[in-house]
Amino acid sequence: MSDISLNSKSQLSKSQVLGMAVVAGICVSNIYYAQPILHQIAETFGISESKMGIMVGLGQVGYGAGLLTLVPLGDKVNRKKLILILLAILFCILAGIGIVSNYYFIFLFSLLLGLTAVAAQVILPMAAELSGNEKGKNVGIIFTGILVGILMARVFSGYISEWSNWKMVYYISAGFTILSLAFVYFKLPSVKPSFSDSYLKLISSSFYQLKRFPQLRLYAVMGGIAFSIFSFWTTLTFLLVEKPYNYSSDTIGLFGMLGIAGALVAPMIGKASDKGGSSKTQLIASIVLLFGSAVIFLFPTYLMSIILAVICIDVGVQSIQVTNVALIYRLDQKANSRINTIYMTSYFAGGAIGTFIGLKCWELGGWHYVGMQLVIFSLFVFLMNVIKTIKSNK
Repeated sequence: MSDISLNSKSQLSKSQVLGMAVVAGICVSNIYYAQPILHQIAETFGISESKMGIMVGLGQVGYGAGLLTLVPLGDKVNRKKLILILLAILFCILAGIGIVSNYYFIFLFSLLLGLTAVAAQVILPMAAELSGNEKGKNVGIIFTGILVGILMARVFSGYISEWSNWKMVYYISAGFTILSLAFVYFKLPSVKPSFSDSYLKLISSSFYQLKRFPQLRLYAVMGGIAFSIFSFWTTLTFLLVEKPYNYSSDTIGLFGMLGIAGALVAPMIGKASDKGGSSKTQLIASIVLLFGSAVIFLFPTYLMSIILAVICIDVGVQSIQVTNVALIYRLDQKANSRINTIYMTSYFAGGAIGTFIGLKCWELGGWHYVGMQLVIFSLFVFLMNVIKTIKSNK
């Protein structure tokens, strides 16, 4: 397919947008498969669950590193070719992950999975660039794909590992990756890059966006803290395998279905941001997030409180993130990949930090400390939105 320039008014078709959403979800799901099956992987290698939990954090660290070093290339090279290369490498890692015999290699593979899964974050600014006046709507749909990928990863891995083994999860994902590669190759257009200087200048230009846009600084910090709360899924697994629940991997994976509620609101939030209702949406979302965190902190032994909290936390976090993403892509279309790099690096760095803090809280004080962490971080997000709303109304 011929190149499309930055000035093109061409719109993506509905099937292309949906396909991009699926591919993005498949890519990012790889760093979350481990969460409901950590205890099985830990048993295979004979180490503690908390130590194996490092696997999840390393996946997020790898993702953050990829955001910082690879995603900016979307402004310098053909995005389609970059996505194809990342998908090919991701397939090789997934195909080889089942043959390792030492948990240190599992840690290394987790880091590399995160690094190559950033293909999803090359797709996102590509869609924003080609979406014309439907930027918020299409970004919301693709972000929904990413969120569904994250949430369904837990359901998928829980069931596959329960009825087969945890290694089969990654083999099947390798097959999904090949299908994704075929879709990108045959269905997506090539887009001319907008940045012609060196790679080092490209990276430095990414950081320059922070100085250039104060809104980006605010959204990056808020997004990172919000996603650190979303990382409670790792420690929630430990809670659910103990009394009074004693749930198996497939049952724990089903809790991911509750988070679909958050994913389903993403396109609606994207449309709202197109119409200018972002501040109110984020404030309401932060209240929902704080409520969910308080519920799961106060009543961790009641199943209904966990169900309610999971729904509220997912809806709150995803509403904040979709609004943030739609807003940052309006700052400068020619720097979409670099702006995305800064925001998403902060976003997933927050997730990694949240995972590591959560694991440490679990070791020191069990769920009581984890719950306190969630409430404190949610309170920060709420106060940031209150301050932002007050300033915008002056």
